[in-house]
Amino acid sequence: MTGTFITFEGGEGAGKSTHIRLVADHLKSKGHAVVVTREPGGTEQGEGVRALLVTGDVRRWTPMAEALLNYAARDAHLNTVIRPALAAGKIVLCDRFMDSTRAYQGYAGGLDLAFIDELERRVVGRTVPRLTLIFDLDPVDGLRRARQRGEGAPAAAEDRFEHKELVFHQRLRDGFRAIAEADPGRCRVVDATRSLAVVGADVLGHVMDAVDG
Repeated sequence: MTGTFITFEGGEGAGKSTHIRLVADHLKSKGHAVVVTREPGGTEQGEGVRALLVTGDVRRWTPMAEALLNYAARDAHLNTVIRPALAAGKIVLCDRFMDSTRAYQGYAGGLDLAFIDELERRVVGRTVPRLTLIFDLDPVDGLRRARQRGEGAPAAAEDRFEHKELVFHQRLRDGFRAIAEADPGRCRVVDATRSLAVVGADVLGHVMDAVDG
């Protein structure tokens, strides 16, 4: 029995983390075995890498270093969490996965996409999501949401990428759209400007199609 792998992607403040929780609650209420995880993170090793990547000065790492760190965490995540859960027939909901590396370090950061292709081929291999939801939002609005969410957070807040220039976030949005356009069979773009209820219904519809399909 093979499970279902679904990823949630998008720029800062687009709402993916909220909707992954709502989807998980719905699926569990229907009796599905669900694993909710995130990247970077999901394992002890990955959470350690996450702290390196999402905190500190924006110039802390080059895009290549970021990609390598992400893929080190992703290798552990796949081998210890994602693949075992899928092999057990569970639904895996992941907050960010391979497309975030392509969008953040590739399209927005300027790293050679061929280099990312090779990392993806060697580490991800055939463990490609059945469905990827890309939450689309004007980066000005997304950054405002993210900063409101982070008000009062400690000094070690996970806001390193939020402090990058607006042009970075504009390239990021374009990158996610390019990813969706290149793989329409897997990706669904979700208009994140709408109300929570409307977006939630849209997201759940896509998820149930993937789970039941």
